[in-house]
Amino acid sequence: MLTILAIFAVAPLVIVWLTRVWGARAFVIAALLPLGAFFHAATLAPQVLAGEAITESYAWIPQLGINISMRMDFLGLLMTFIVTGVGALVMIYCAWYFYGKTNNLPQFAAVLLAFSGAMYGLVLTDDIVMLVMFWEITSILSYLLIGYYHTRAASRRAALQALLVTTLGGLVMFVGVVLLVVQTGTSSLSTILELAPSGPVVSAALVLIIIGGLSKSAIFPFHFWLPGAMAAPTPVSAYLHAAAMVKAGIYLFARFAPTFAEDPVWRPIIISLGVFTMLLGGLQAIRETDLKRILAFGTVSQLGLLTTVLAMGVQATALAGLGLLLGHALFKSALFLIVGVIDRQLSTRNITELSGVGRQAPVMVVFSTIAVACMVGLPPTIGFVAKEGALTGFLTEGQGGSIWGWVGFIGIAIGSVLTMAYGCRFLWGAFATKRAQDGTIAERTEWPDPPMGFLAAPIILSSLSLIAGLAAGWLDTGFQLYARTAPLTSVGSTAQPHVAHLALWHGLEPALFVSAGALLVGLGLFFLTRNSVSTKRLLGFTAADVYNAVVRGVDRLSVITTSLTQRGSLPIYVGIVFIVFVGAEATALLASPEWRIDLAAWHSPTQIVVAPLMIIAGVLAVRARKRYTGVVLVSVTGIGMVVLFATSGAPDLALTQVLVETVTLVAFALVLRRIPARMGQHNRSVAPIGRAILAAAAGLTMAGIAIVATGARITEPISTQFPSLAYELGHGKNVVNVALVDLRGWDTMGELSVLILAATGVASLVFVTDRTDLLSQMRAVPKTSGRRARRRPLVETGDGVAAQTLHNRSSPRAWLVGGQMMKEESRSIMLEVIVRILFHTIIVVSIYLLFAGHNLPGGGFAGGLVAGMALVMRYIAGGRHELGAAAPTDAGMLLGAGMTIAVLTAIVPMFFGMAPLESTFWEAEVPVLGHIEFVTSTLFDIGVYLVVIGLVLDVLRSLGAEVDRQTQERRQRLERV
Repeated sequence: MLTILAIFAVAPLVIVWLTRVWGARAFVIAALLPLGAFFHAATLAPQVLAGEAITESYAWIPQLGINISMRMDFLGLLMTFIVTGVGALVMIYCAWYFYGKTNNLPQFAAVLLAFSGAMYGLVLTDDIVMLVMFWEITSILSYLLIGYYHTRAASRRAALQALLVTTLGGLVMFVGVVLLVVQTGTSSLSTILELAPSGPVVSAALVLIIIGGLSKSAIFPFHFWLPGAMAAPTPVSAYLHAAAMVKAGIYLFARFAPTFAEDPVWRPIIISLGVFTMLLGGLQAIRETDLKRILAFGTVSQLGLLTTVLAMGVQATALAGLGLLLGHALFKSALFLIVGVIDRQLSTRNITELSGVGRQAPVMVVFSTIAVACMVGLPPTIGFVAKEGALTGFLTEGQGGSIWGWVGFIGIAIGSVLTMAYGCRFLWGAFATKRAQDGTIAERTEWPDPPMGFLAAPIILSSLSLIAGLAAGWLDTGFQLYARTAPLTSVGSTAQPHVAHLALWHGLEPALFVSAGALLVGLGLFFLTRNSVSTKRLLGFTAADVYNAVVRGVDRLSVITTSLTQRGSLPIYVGIVFIVFVGAEATALLASPEWRIDLAAWHSPTQIVVAPLMIIAGVLAVRARKRYTGVVLVSVTGIGMVVLFATSGAPDLALTQVLVETVTLVAFALVLRRIPARMGQHNRSVAPIGRAILAAAAGLTMAGIAIVATGARITEPISTQFPSLAYELGHGKNVVNVALVDLRGWDTMGELSVLILAATGVASLVFVTDRTDLLSQMRAVPKTSGRRARRRPLVETGDGVAAQTLHNRSSPRAWLVGGQMMKEESRSIMLEVIVRILFHTIIVVSIYLLFAGHNLPGGGFAGGLVAGMALVMRYIAGGRHELGAAAPTDAGMLLGAGMTIAVLTAIVPMFFGMAPLESTFWEAEVPVLGHIEFVTSTLFDIGVYLVVIGLVLDVLRSLGAEVDRQTQERRQRLERV
């Protein structure tokens, strides 16, 4: 099972490629995986039917006791059959449904297959925390599937609505799961059910878990998202909204009910809402004119029925509930797929536009009728068998004194009336010959026969609903394994305990007469309402209105909050940050009962010289009136830190600091080109005294924190152990670098994420409308040129830079590719020559720093900055076109590649039973080189190296090259004017 789950995680990547090559036919290949999972479950069925629960487990996060554990009992086996069997048929159906379509098809195929794997994991996992994870994964994947037609506003709106509702329910459920795990001390679902905890905390946890289940299974008040989700392609509706995702909440209720049904909060919440949903959905279904929406509201009604029956938590209803669960997956997915055939062939689902289709499509009529018969509960389908069992079970409980028994019995009886009415409405609307308003026969809708393969899936599913009814006695044997986990009767019931069974005939029981009467009344209701095309609301105020009001309220609140806090003034933003900082930290300092201050005047004579210079530079920077002067003076303070680091035995920090200061100075210089040279030229600074007070307060607070914090330590710092840890665990002599990529690798991982966000943010502000990076596509010599041509010296010709030939050998040598694209007054031949000579040397130095950093000063960060400085040199000497030639790759590719490498170094060790980011090493004796070692944390350093280069390149491309382009375009526009 774990192997199949792992294949489900990888297969979507493969199916993307197959779909691009084979188109819709790749769905048949995709169906092989769920089909294989189906047959694997079938091989395990004999053991499960023998009463054995098959378990597999992999310790995923042992520190938290979280395992990727799988457990297949009969309920898990049945859900596996539904998820994989229906999933395989739906994917085969997709090969015809999407035939000839290419729009986003690879993504759709991958997401649909991934969803199948997520549901497989959800119904089999034995870890309740993992269940929540699979739960949320299905919500995200369903969002992508519902929004397949992303160019349609209705699809986007429906997808977002489904995501918000189900994800919010999942988050609420997660809180309940945490309470339950804390209360029981385990995350094992089977162990929790075995312990059967009780008490106020457990009741609160159950309420939260119930909310999650209600939202997922579209039970009132969360029912409104399901009809809206019909904007999705029909295969999605058949799989997610009939057989799989909406069954997640039902599965959760079925799993918990035998243990927790007697909790005071269980039956009142679930049964009352289930019955109400059943009736509400049924009433709306008989008012719809769209075949898909008839089925959608019918699904809402049927989910209410399933919730009511399975949540009762006694043997009779548990047995009937599994029958209803199986039957609903079969008949409702079959009906959705039939609607898909009609929609694909006729491009309409409106019953007012369909007439006479049944006479032209007899096969569809037969199997649609079988599916509807199962839905309404006609013999000999599984729907009839299960509904009779549910009515009998609730009637028995009601006669035994259970109020919820009577609520369920009456609700199912009335719900059966509505089910019969909308079931007939579906058949009549899809296939009947109708009459026009004047009483004449409506024009026949011409029916183009679909391929037989297109009908295969609904035919199989519909047939199985009939076969399951005929095999009720055999199904009863397996269903009893689940039913026996529940008590015979509810607590306090005076009903005579008896073991229920599934069978086609139980004699002339009350349930039979109630069911027959409900069907007759439902048939009459259909004849009364069949021509109704009412557009009025059933209720004046619906749950959808509440959802829309909440969303609008959040939008308005966000606008108000943004208008108050995001004023567009950088001084206000910085001032708020400093005010909060001073207020919070000063309060903590003043509230401290004791300050331990241990200060020395200086640690080395260098500090006496450097510190005053840094202070003077800081004061002058504040008084500077030119922006560039202020930037340079601020950099002086940074250079002072370089001296302090270097004289304090921290060469790594000194090297990094000088590189950071240089790159920062370049970035500032690039920005300063677009703003006035003098400060206050357009908007003079206001409240200088207030700013000075705030600045002094922030500085004094920071100084106080530094003084108090350095003297507050009462135990030996862990940093004293870093040298030995770096050498023994990290196999490196450079403590700083080993700490960054090994001992404290998670910190560095977070910093890499911040760097990527910073680069993306800067680029997004500059590339306002188009993020396309055309500079990275520039080449010195066209790619189509021969290898010899690309090795020849470059010369400047009238047609641009080209390889030297006999015809152009008199042309001047092109030291840099982009040089001739610059204005003559901006070019410097000396600078071009120097950069051309030094560039490759600097790149080699950066690579040396990368690999030497494990034992010597350097590392990925320093090496990346050095490589970035080489790119800065190319840009300064040759302009933006030279930058494109120097780095013919997209900056985002470098950022993504670096982050991917870093993440892989965290994940891969887990597959070998090691902790995330735990490193290992190899050593060997190599001739000439001697003894060499390779530590896997070097790979993490390579990721850092690429991210830093990507950051510098992105800043140069956005603040440098793109600003140059925008400036040139503005100048050209002005010249034309």
